[in-house]
Amino acid sequence: MSTVVWFLIAVAASVVVWRGSDLLEKSAEQLSLFYGLPPVVHGAMVVAVGSSFPELSSTVLATLIHGEFELGLSVVVGSAIFNILVIPGLSGVMSPAGVLSDKELVYKDAQFYLISVAVFVLTFSFALIYNPDTTSDGVNTLTGTMTRPLALIPIALYLLYVFIQQQEVSDTELEEPPDDLRVGRQWSLLTLSLVLVVVGVEGLVRAALFFGDTTGIPPFVWGITVIAGVTSVPDALISIRLARRGEGVVSMSNVLGSNIFDLLIAVPAGVLIAGSVAFQFAVAVPLIGFLTLATIVLFAQLRTGLELSKLESWLLLVAYGVFVVWMILEQMGLMSLLPATT
Repeated sequence: MSTVVWFLIAVAASVVVWRGSDLLEKSAEQLSLFYGLPPVVHGAMVVAVGSSFPELSSTVLATLIHGEFELGLSVVVGSAIFNILVIPGLSGVMSPAGVLSDKELVYKDAQFYLISVAVFVLTFSFALIYNPDTTSDGVNTLTGTMTRPLALIPIALYLLYVFIQQQEVSDTELEEPPDDLRVGRQWSLLTLSLVLVVVGVEGLVRAALFFGDTTGIPPFVWGITVIAGVTSVPDALISIRLARRGEGVVSMSNVLGSNIFDLLIAVPAGVLIAGSVAFQFAVAVPLIGFLTLATIVLFAQLRTGLELSKLESWLLLVAYGVFVVWMILEQMGLMSLLPATT
């Protein structure tokens, strides 16, 4: 097929992902009302997992069908960077009074997210230390192999996160669900939305592989920029809408919860399916380092005054612009922090 056809496929797949994600968010919200989940848990788990389903699908499909684990990894890391910089930035810029926070968000969700980033880095480091790829003369190529036992480390941490959120539910007095809510219909819509997201993401993955072959730009780069941005748009719309309604805590818990799910579940899911996957440490660590820096910046901004001002929001958007410029310079050969992508 021609480049124009694949471009149209990518556009159509993006629309399908957005529509499926929107339907997923609405059905998940109705189910949260039915089961009486408190707002923080709804934002940190239900909405976050639902909005992260495109990233999970990209990792699973790229690994299972196409054997391209690094493409799925790039989507997850790129989406995490987009989530932590662009979504809070747009939410703060488009909200009348910025984004309000509270101590529970800062000292529970934000700090747990920092722990998640640290465990994510440690897991990749363990893979390089214990499963290195060496040349015939014993030289380490900075390529490691992630195995199922190592993938269980971040998953175990996510189970702890689920336990903490479960305690949040048990300590909260549940509200009565609406009388007119048809729970069976909402579960059906939820299932349909998941199917739409999977179909749309598969179209995006195939388009990224095609454009990688035709342009010479690695699919990794397409994943960390274009696909990551496309799959994060529904998440951005949800958080912006919540922030404009004055629900800044739920908006930010959605962002942090999405990234926690992406790092601790979406990436290990591809490893569990494949059994073991190789990755280039020289590519992964600088990107994760940038994600860590972005996380620290957002954490500091949320803690000062327990709000994200408009100036701080613009700084986050500028930081993402720096990231995009970095990726462009890498492909132009003007920078070499990611030597394996040039």
